[in-house]
Amino acid sequence: MRAPVLAAAALLGVLVLEALMPAAATAQTPAATRIGYVDMKRLLDNAPQVVAGRERLSKEFAPRDASLKADEKRLDELRERQQKEGATTATGDTDTLKREIDALDRSIKRNRESMRNDLKSRSDQELDKSWREINDAVVAYAREQGFDIIVPSPVVYASARVDITDQVLDRLRRQYREKPGGATP
Repeated sequence: MRAPVLAAAALLGVLVLEALMPAAATAQTPAATRIGYVDMKRLLDNAPQVVAGRERLSKEFAPRDASLKADEKRLDELRERQQKEGATTATGDTDTLKREIDALDRSIKRNRESMRNDLKSRSDQELDKSWREINDAVVAYAREQGFDIIVPSPVVYASARVDITDQVLDRLRRQYREKPGGATP
């Protein structure tokens, strides 16, 4: 008779432990993981820091661009003149005009390539500076809001519920306005 009582007590003990296990497991389980998504392309297209960088580059390269366009216009005029006067001008004058056209054409190509390289280099510098600022804003926002992970674009799918792009963009706009000399571009 003692064996059935012991078996019943053991069974009761197992049932009590099983009942308590979910509560103990829940107490040790961390809170749900918070995941966010950020559309980096949208941030890079719309952040005022990036827009201001583009404007700086535009102003910086405007004189060189204007000079290049003036040279291209001059080249077009010389080529037109060569076509009009080609048959009626002396051979020496035609050769001089052709050399001038060739020299200007080479100069334009050199200047265009140089400007393209300089613009690329400066664009990379501006983007690197903005990228760091954007990345820091994403990280700061995620920490403040208690996110565990932020997934950048491109992703296959992200619901609007986890998209924090607008909030980060607002943060970047505030940071830009608070900078000395900062204004919304």
